[in-house]
Amino acid sequence: MALATLASTATAQAADDTATSLPTVSISAPRESNRAELTGFGDIPLTRSPLQARVIGEEQLKDTGAQNLRALTSQDASVSDAYNSVGYWDSLTVRGYVLDQRYNYRRDGLPINAETAIALDNKARIELLKGTSGIQAGTSAPGGLANLVVKRPDADVRSATLAWRGANSVLGAVDLATRFGNDRAFGVRVNVAAEHLDPELRAAKGKRHLFALAGDWRPTPDTLIEAEVETSRRSQPSQPAFSLLGDRVPSANRIDPRINLNNQPWSQPVVLEGQTASLRLTQRLNADWSAKAHYGTQRLHTDDRLAFPYGCDAEGNYDRYCSDGSFDLYDFRSENERRVTNALDLSLQGRFATAGLAHQLTAGVLFSRFKARFEQQIYTYAGVGSIDGSAVTPPGPAILSDNTDRTERNTELYLRDVIQLTPALSTWLGLRHTRLHRDAVTTSDTEATGYGQNVTTPWIAFNYEWRPGLMSYVSWGQGIESQVVPNRPLSYSNPGQALPALKSRQLEFGLKGRTDALDWNLTAFDIDRPVYARDDSVVPSPLRSDGSARHRGLEAGIEARTGAWTWVASAMLLHAERTDSADPAVDGQRPPNVPERVFKLQTQYAVAGWAGLSLQGGIVAESDRTLLPDDGATRIPGWARVDLGARYAQKIDTRTLVWRIGVDNVLDRRAWQESPYQFEHAYLYPMAPRTWRVSLSADL
Repeated sequence: MALATLASTATAQAADDTATSLPTVSISAPRESNRAELTGFGDIPLTRSPLQARVIGEEQLKDTGAQNLRALTSQDASVSDAYNSVGYWDSLTVRGYVLDQRYNYRRDGLPINAETAIALDNKARIELLKGTSGIQAGTSAPGGLANLVVKRPDADVRSATLAWRGANSVLGAVDLATRFGNDRAFGVRVNVAAEHLDPELRAAKGKRHLFALAGDWRPTPDTLIEAEVETSRRSQPSQPAFSLLGDRVPSANRIDPRINLNNQPWSQPVVLEGQTASLRLTQRLNADWSAKAHYGTQRLHTDDRLAFPYGCDAEGNYDRYCSDGSFDLYDFRSENERRVTNALDLSLQGRFATAGLAHQLTAGVLFSRFKARFEQQIYTYAGVGSIDGSAVTPPGPAILSDNTDRTERNTELYLRDVIQLTPALSTWLGLRHTRLHRDAVTTSDTEATGYGQNVTTPWIAFNYEWRPGLMSYVSWGQGIESQVVPNRPLSYSNPGQALPALKSRQLEFGLKGRTDALDWNLTAFDIDRPVYARDDSVVPSPLRSDGSARHRGLEAGIEARTGAWTWVASAMLLHAERTDSADPAVDGQRPPNVPERVFKLQTQYAVAGWAGLSLQGGIVAESDRTLLPDDGATRIPGWARVDLGARYAQKIDTRTLVWRIGVDNVLDRRAWQESPYQFEHAYLYPMAPRTWRVSLSADL
């Protein structure tokens, strides 16, 4: 049991490519790697790196029925839910900290905005960096970073997929790739997907589609030019949460998880559209050095609309619902939201020796710009709703109120160096200087605010290889985070304002081991992050600095291969608390929606005597969570979920059919899965009911 409560994910197999070599073109299917470009240290394997990261490959995503980033919550113990609503964008926590949608997500290493629906149809893998993100991001929440790696035409692919899940969701997708020309110097890959959305949640039917094109060209053996473009759209009503009923936590067993409180006749879908494109040039200068220029752009368009439950005016409670199960219902509409992100990364990477010491150096500059442009929004009272979903109200009056436009610019100079001090000991150095500028102004062109700031964040680590396959490390680093006040003028006196960046700090100790049949790791971390909070005694009041959130924990993991069995387990023990708050009721409390204990297991059994058939199982277990920042006694109980699946690869002549079937929450367990405290309000999201899924993928 002690080992089970200390499990984290180990990584797959390593290779020894140099940091300066260009990617090779292969005509066979790529094998999942234990390298992650998100770490910023080139081709050094994760098993030899003084940090914790996880790489989740395409096949693993397919086997578990992953559709979006929320799927990471079943893959790694450090990742959990953070206000995950059906029909809205996905939100995650890592090591108890919510990842910032604007700063903590990457696409092929470049910053993107995750305030949208991120499709996985054209993604080769997801990389997760756990811990201080300052090494790779000028501004970001300290829990970690997520990087989406786009599929490239590395191999010939002819694949079509048909899938069904939930009440009646149906997906069709095609993945085509080829290489051509002299020496196969050109490559093209196309991904197309369309889906009718009909989940188990009622009143949540929708649709989505994606088209993605990626190409590359090798004019010389030392030059690689890559370009890609993606366009996607999803239209689907979103899911409001339940809440406290007066002073009590309602029993999840008495709540139908299929009820959607956003079921008014005037409810409209959330529409999330996105266009993304990038161009990357990689040039090998000589045997030891290479240069890279990488530009990316993202255009998002959102119609955010919701019948929004919030508070109980009848009982004078504005952070929960009424004791009888009713709540105040608001008509929220913010249409034609536009978000633009542009980024240019210029870097030089190589290796050299000086004074008898070997160096692997990366130096570069990252320019990024983010713009958010909004129209006036509607947020008006529409009546009284009920948690049984039976109440019908008229829409609220179309009274317009101001929104806030924002412009943000970053220039980041970075330097990373791995120095081999002895055959067993190396030091890892990172330094990032960030110059940031933030501007905000209301949509009526009033209350303009802005500031500029220069911040330098260091990172240092030492790792020691005790013997082949066993290493330990210690690291220390800083990060910075820039927050924006929620656009709620009734709650905040500075709505929409960008706040000055504050520094977070992390200390981490780790141990990693590897044999032919077993990978394992053990990590202890201590992260201290400054917090902004509102003075609840005065409403509205400004969001201001108020102490910090300190998270200390243990992670561990094991990946074992024993005969026909494969086991991947991860777990985390986390002690999170608010410190140095001006509010004595908050000081020392565990933050809302942060479990103290998490255990996750994925297992697979290759059935003897039936080639191509494997049986799969998964367990996700999380301990209790608090609901309120000033009341650690009010909690939702812990829960456990069991998922089952099977995969059969059937050979027909030279073709392969891959059949998959799975059922999530096989025991149809009812529980409160998470308890986010959002917009000064406590919310409860139920665990999704038992959900079946079936898919067929075929070579064409």
